[in-house]
Amino acid sequence: MTPPDPSPATPEVLDDIARTCVALHVRMTARAVTRAYDEAMRSSGLKITQFVLLSALSTGAWRSVTELAERFALERTSLTRNLQLLAAEGLIEPVACKGRASIYGVTPKGRAAIDAAIPHWRAAQERIEGGLGQDDWSQMRDRLKALRRVARGAG
Repeated sequence: MTPPDPSPATPEVLDDIARTCVALHVRMTARAVTRAYDEAMRSSGLKITQFVLLSALSTGAWRSVTELAERFALERTSLTRNLQLLAAEGLIEPVACKGRASIYGVTPKGRAAIDAAIPHWRAAQERIEGGLGQDDWSQMRDRLKALRRVARGAG
């Protein structure tokens, strides 16, 4: 008698994973949405990640890079790398530092970049939101917030 295959990685199991994996589908969606925004914003010179960071920093509401990373569910190292790129472009500059906690402010060049990018962001936003419909987008946004809470274990 042949012993059963110890590997649970049958074609059926793998197909089920591809069809049902939350992480896979969320990441695929995130990449598609990011590409749509980046394409719409290409002529502004900013990617959506840069635009969102600049917009967040322009509010002055953040006390540290760590707080900003937590708010946007970013790895601190990834956020730091993105902030360094924005600083190298002269779009942000360090404005405060308490011990190791530092934060950045948006420079006049950064504010001009935000202003120039807003119409492009708005076009992408309207295209995607319009494609879903206001009610569906509102419900989806709430469900995405719930998904983030569950993923953080705060379910």
